Amino acid sequence: MKSREGSRSQEGAGAAALLEVAEKGGWHLDWTLEKWEQDRVDHILNKMDRSGMLLADGMVAHNIGGKTIYRPRTDGLPSEFMREFGVDPDEITIIEGNLLLNEGIQRLLDLTIAAGGTAFNNANAFIGVGDTATAEAATQTELLATQNAANRFYKGMNATYPIRTAQSVDWRSDFTTTEANFVWNEWTIAAGATTASGSGFLVGTINLNRKVQSLGTKTTGTWTLTGTVTIS
Repeated sequence: MKSREGSRSQEGAGAAALLEVAEKGGWHLDWTLEKWEQDRVDHILNKMDRSGMLLADGMVAHNIGGKTIYRPRTDGLPSEFMREFGVDPDEITIIEGNLLLNEGIQRLLDLTIAAGGTAFNNANAFIGVGDTATAEAATQTELLATQNAANRFYKGMNATYPIRTAQSVDWRSDFTTTEANFVWNEWTIAAGATTASGSGFLVGTINLNRKVQSLGTKTTGTWTLTGTVTIS
């Protein structure tokens, strides 16, 4: 038979454990990869040629959602066009988990206390992908793929991203027909990027995270990565 004192001690330990769990809270950065194959991209481009206007300089002007959008005829299409035309992705992959990098954590803390630093906002945030499968480590400061457009590529945010909804923030970038055509093994969100390579970059300045997982080999088409951070 347990003593009254022993019962009180166990109750106190239980309360302390609950308090510890409550104080820890939670942080999740999960990912969604959507893939549209090139034949479906070409189908929408052809529809745009017929229903929109193909300009002499190779640009397509098309009215989407009440606004005129101009896009190079041969540069593929972002996911916005595919969604507007009701074309679902050929493949959707959900990736759970993530490793925050030390430099990314420090930048988040600096921004929290207004200590300066480039924010992970629409003007300055990039999603980078690369072909190296070396495991993640918190001390890393960059994608590990070779600094070459055939091995790594940083792409700016889609319009209106990142978006906060309640306690979650979404970052999203489209990699269109000619972009990031290599094996996707690693990816990250960066605040700022340098060393221009086409419409993307090769080097991120401050990387929030690094995730390693084989996502397949991109050769053409539109691949869209969305990173969702939830704090609870």
